[in-house]
Amino acid sequence: MLITGITGQDGGYLAERLLADGDEVVGTVRRADGALAAAGLGHLEGRVELLEADLLDGGSIRRAVVDAGAEEIYHLAAPTFVPDSWRDPTEVTTAVAVGTATVLAAAGELRGDVRVLVASSSEIFGDAGVSPQAEDAPKRPRSPYGVAKLAAHGLVGTLRAHHGRFLVSAITFNHESPRRPERFLPRKVTAGVAAIAAGREQTLTLGDQAAVRDWSHARDIVDGMVLALRHDEPGDYVLASGIPHTVGDLVDAAFAAAGVERIVTGPDGVPRDRVVVDPRFVRPPEQWPPVGDPSRAIETLGWRPQVTFDDLVAEMVAADLERLGVERA
Repeated sequence: MLITGITGQDGGYLAERLLADGDEVVGTVRRADGALAAAGLGHLEGRVELLEADLLDGGSIRRAVVDAGAEEIYHLAAPTFVPDSWRDPTEVTTAVAVGTATVLAAAGELRGDVRVLVASSSEIFGDAGVSPQAEDAPKRPRSPYGVAKLAAHGLVGTLRAHHGRFLVSAITFNHESPRRPERFLPRKVTAGVAAIAAGREQTLTLGDQAAVRDWSHARDIVDGMVLALRHDEPGDYVLASGIPHTVGDLVDAAFAAAGVERIVTGPDGVPRDRVVVDPRFVRPPEQWPPVGDPSRAIETLGWRPQVTFDDLVAEMVAADLERLGVERA
């Protein structure tokens, strides 16, 4: 089994899942030396084979696909931080759209029975005009990243229909874990609340707490990917909890998990919120919040998320407290 981007959040959980199933796992990284340890995946050393490949280098991608000779390919490698796509749409488009095209072309040259899953994104929907969003919802992306992901998603469907290949597009909504970098909002929240619980910070600065997202655990999402790629028929699947939560819900869950109060009384006897709102980060409310409709995955694949929102946040907070060397209050 080949996983592109094995050192990413999803790649690590997927590798663990496949190894538990008894599969041989090959993963791509930009540079193999020390890659697993640097990603916090040192426990996979000696259990997976690494191949070097860069999404901006088509030749390296083709070599990795050919050298792996895998029956299943999970194409997860891609830039993941949406704001970066505004700075350089050329690079993100090349990495996502052209990189996916190269993986699909290389896999198609191997043999006809190679199964390929491409990780798509809820960013393809954008101003969909509906919420929640199922696989057939209108797709009107609002960012260069979303445009690139939509191109890759469309390519999967086109090649599947034209050549009859087993190609799957996994349309993943927001999914998190303790392995998520802190530049992403949920980890910023859980790490910030953990720092408050540890007495290292007094406040947490955020933007709009009314913003709505559909958060799942990354382990559940990769389980859905495996079910989709091993199903009898190929197709596109929304992988999401289907349950909307606000950023405020996330913050409250994090404080509850850390065992500390969000509202505290100051020396003057006035209650104060430990969360400070920075107006620069407040955006107008989204008319069509990114919430997924996972009905097809549930009904067709028998997939059901196992980790609740509160348990996800609690796991992340516990990991951040552990990093700081403190126990839950």
